[in-house]
Amino acid sequence: MVNPTRKYILHADMDAFYASIEQTDEPKYRGLPLVVGASASQRGVVAAASYEARKYGIRSAMPMKTAFKLHPDLIRVEPRFTRYRDISNLVMGIFSRLTPLVQPLSLDEAYLDISKQVPSDMKEEVAIGIKNTVFDKTGLTLTIGGGTSKTVAKIASQVAKPNGLLLIQPGQEIQFMHPLDVGLMWGVGPKTEQILHSNGIRKIGDISAKGPLWLQNKLGQRGIHLLEMANGKETDEVHSSKQTKSISSESTLSEDSADQRFLEEKLYSICLQVAQRLLNQGLKGKTVSLKLRLSDFTTFSRQKTLPSPTNEIEPIYTTCLEIFRTVFYPGMQIRLMGTSLSGFTESNQLRLI
Repeated sequence: MVNPTRKYILHADMDAFYASIEQTDEPKYRGLPLVVGASASQRGVVAAASYEARKYGIRSAMPMKTAFKLHPDLIRVEPRFTRYRDISNLVMGIFSRLTPLVQPLSLDEAYLDISKQVPSDMKEEVAIGIKNTVFDKTGLTLTIGGGTSKTVAKIASQVAKPNGLLLIQPGQEIQFMHPLDVGLMWGVGPKTEQILHSNGIRKIGDISAKGPLWLQNKLGQRGIHLLEMANGKETDEVHSSKQTKSISSESTLSEDSADQRFLEEKLYSICLQVAQRLLNQGLKGKTVSLKLRLSDFTTFSRQKTLPSPTNEIEPIYTTCLEIFRTVFYPGMQIRLMGTSLSGFTESNQLRLI
């Protein structure tokens, strides 16, 4: 029977989505190391890598130039985002026929709250049914993780990849998560992971051992949230109607800098991250914003609206560079740089069918 008081969430994640579509559409690419992205001459980055390419250490967001150094015979194809969005809409439609509570995170992954639709003894059968339906309709595989929270579900899908299924039963959250690497947790990026490692926290269970006071002292409120996630007590809901308002990235420099060349190169890497996130979520926006924080913590931002929506690195970077050169003066000491894109139109948003 369905337990109305027990939440259960699935995290469905397509396997190497863009690359898998290219290999499915073009049989000659199957079984070969393949990447999707712009060329190295265009300062392109890897938008997706097939599992065959990943064996060589090639990963998404890696500069294309680096990818070809790792494997010179790599196959590169230009992105076809219209095709990817069409397949994504089809997959999300399959999800939405099971439950109205579908929260897409990008074109290739989503949370599904099945608490009210699926009896507890039928979760595995239903998850297998989703996987089979997606494969029958698209020829693509996906991995599904499940648990009583978003964190448990997402970690389960990461552990089960590729083409896997791992459903964590209620009451087994701590037993499952605590032996796993802390880097698997949502929100633990390289900087947070470095802080945790430097304090002897390498497994998710080590977070619980530190306790709330220590975590809040080191990481603020985020530390408390990490503790809740680590103990399977996260309460974040699946929001099907949530709309992305902006995509942003920022970086605090290791040292304050007034080196214009260095700052402009850093700005390019920040814009690159924004462009990648836009591509991953199938979004385009018109308003480019630049944020600067000076050595005295004075913070200001400037923005400019483009003629048409974009998710490409060049117009984003060119616009940020124009703004930066307008406000920068010799000797300006900068400690933080950031950029964002907003002004998404409804047609840009990921749609469910």
